[in-house]
Amino acid sequence: MKYLFLIFLMNLLHQYAGKSLRRDGSSLKSFEDIKNEIAGYTNIAKAIIDLAVHGKAQNRSYERLAVFADTIGPRLSGSKNLEAGIKYMFNALQKDGLENVHLEPVKVPHWERGEEFAVMLEPRNHSIAILGLGSSIATPPEGITAEVIVVASFDELHRRAQEAKGKIVVYNEPFISYGETVQYRLQGAVEAAKVGAVASLIRSIASFSIHSPHTGEQSYQPDVPQIPTACISVEDAEMMSRMSLRGTKIVVHLRMGAKTYPDSLSFNTVAEIVGSKYPEQVVLVSGHLDSWDVGQGAMDDGGGAFISWEALSLIKDLGLRPKRTLRLVLWTGEEQGGVGAEQYYQLHKENISNFDIVMESDEGTFKPSGLGFTGSAEPRGIVREIMALLQPINATDVYDTADGTDIAHWMRDGVPGASLHNDINKYFWFHHSQGDTMTVQDPSQMNLCAAVWTVVSYVIADMEDMLPR
Repeated sequence: MKYLFLIFLMNLLHQYAGKSLRRDGSSLKSFEDIKNEIAGYTNIAKAIIDLAVHGKAQNRSYERLAVFADTIGPRLSGSKNLEAGIKYMFNALQKDGLENVHLEPVKVPHWERGEEFAVMLEPRNHSIAILGLGSSIATPPEGITAEVIVVASFDELHRRAQEAKGKIVVYNEPFISYGETVQYRLQGAVEAAKVGAVASLIRSIASFSIHSPHTGEQSYQPDVPQIPTACISVEDAEMMSRMSLRGTKIVVHLRMGAKTYPDSLSFNTVAEIVGSKYPEQVVLVSGHLDSWDVGQGAMDDGGGAFISWEALSLIKDLGLRPKRTLRLVLWTGEEQGGVGAEQYYQLHKENISNFDIVMESDEGTFKPSGLGFTGSAEPRGIVREIMALLQPINATDVYDTADGTDIAHWMRDGVPGASLHNDINKYFWFHHSQGDTMTVQDPSQMNLCAAVWTVVSYVIADMEDMLPR
């Protein structure tokens, strides 16, 4: 009997050589079949591009974002502005005629910076531009006045640990890349506290500066004393470094009124175009609605949120309804570590097998070049074919990994993920600063980003089979 089974199995393998199983195992399809299926979307892709870039929807995502950003302003986790922004979007998505528009409640951190002030007293009077870092504690009401020690790295701080006790540590770390340099913002206060410092001031994580501090989240550790911490401009950090290298004594007075409140109720904002054939299966497009409390949150992440909304609008305008449900999620609490997205994942992970792909745009909406993609070789090959549909706007590249705090849980568990890949040369000029305003945004570039986002999400949602895991 076992020989008959082996003969049957060999015949089966021969019959389906070069083909792959659908995820439900119901049938088999060759990669050539998949390529031909994708090629069949050429006219739809062209219609999407034409509508977004040249047609009636031209500049719509930019104009929508401008009204939102100018009306609501920055949207810090736990703030009244964020609450107003969520209500605004809920009403706007309903007015747009999208389906299943609803809010999913989550708890988010609530921190406020209060009044803050820093001045160099020695060797001369100089006002230091600062922005307190998220979750920082306050100084005493009278502030902190202390001598400064300037270091360029954690290694230098540890070597000079005896000098740092009772002082304010100023980090003048060079910008290498965001991923590498941001460790100083995240851990600077903890490392300074370990050597007995009374406060830390961190050079802003920015590739370019016009005397503008850049804020962001930082983390305390339970077994380490908490000290006040803020970011300062690149210029002030470099000036104090030069002074220190000359042997000049530097004294700074720092006053911060930051306060942490109990977690606040907030919401992830959701809207859909329900699938025509497999409504339980989901292609998720997203951006985060919260921001820091400076600028307008237009770039980070208004642009990503609004091109994700635009994707559903464009598909609706063209009278299209994909086979799978296309779901828009506008995350809350991303800047505090993706807390809204983590709670969404916990709520929906039992349906993980129905999530086809998770997409997040959170690195600007400048001129797009393609997608970052996380997944195995087989779905990557399929995505490459889909990206070829974007040849008319020269945004066809597929890069090694997708980035996105809010989709990380899903990708970790094997769901394919995608992020918008665009020209971020100037992104960290404005990131988490007063400069993150609508002036950064370019309507023609947002049109292109919306076209990329829409073509990819629609085709994946409408193909007969889900992407392989």
